[in-house]
Amino acid sequence: MDPVAFTIFGIEIRWYGLLMAFGMLVASMLLLHFAKKRGYQADLIYDFILVIIPSAVVMARLWYVLFNLDYYLQHPASIINVREGGLAIQGGVIGGIIAGWIFARIKRVDFWELADMVAPGLILAQAIGRWGNYANSEAHGGPTDLPWAITVAGEKVHPTFLYESLWNLLVFAILLWVMKRQKFSGQIFLLYGILYSFGRFFIEGLRTDSLMIGPFRTAQLLSIITIIVFGVLYYLFNHRKKAEHSTEH
Repeated sequence: MDPVAFTIFGIEIRWYGLLMAFGMLVASMLLLHFAKKRGYQADLIYDFILVIIPSAVVMARLWYVLFNLDYYLQHPASIINVREGGLAIQGGVIGGIIAGWIFARIKRVDFWELADMVAPGLILAQAIGRWGNYANSEAHGGPTDLPWAITVAGEKVHPTFLYESLWNLLVFAILLWVMKRQKFSGQIFLLYGILYSFGRFFIEGLRTDSLMIGPFRTAQLLSIITIIVFGVLYYLFNHRKKAEHSTEH
């Protein structure tokens, strides 16, 4: 697939950027929808979007550059060139969490409720954005003879971008289902972190272009940490809610 969607005045517009932008738009629209249902003012959510998206993009790029530091020290001009790929979603989520927490503190709103409203749109945006990796012939796995293999540089390989996109769509459906039955603030976002990380851990093991910390895959280590931390928080929040419910009755 040609990574360039079209050209305007000699400037190449790439599928990667278009799909990333479309994913952000979809996520923003879903956030506005959920916020309206919960009684939030649209202006507050617009401010939130204007803070969280740039913060997430910058951190996603910074995360990628940090774990490819040798290359970018030799090619510093490439640090800001994100059109050809190089946004690490886990870094973006960390950046979004930090920016979202600061925003919630300043605006005096519930951080966990904001995070719950973000989560479904975020995972859907990730499902969409993964197809940008396909356009760039990146984020694929090793050789395979499976019938759904894709061909990259003349070799049939695992379409790991597809595996993650499908997994993310499943997580999106689960989050919507749980949202209708939500028991405590933070449940949707914590569940997002646990489910996404579970799938990412196994899919990452198939990839050939993983960011590394020594001999370990960065995404797998972060997935394990996320599952543990979010799992503990999920248990504590749920236990606290049950205790409050018991006290009321």
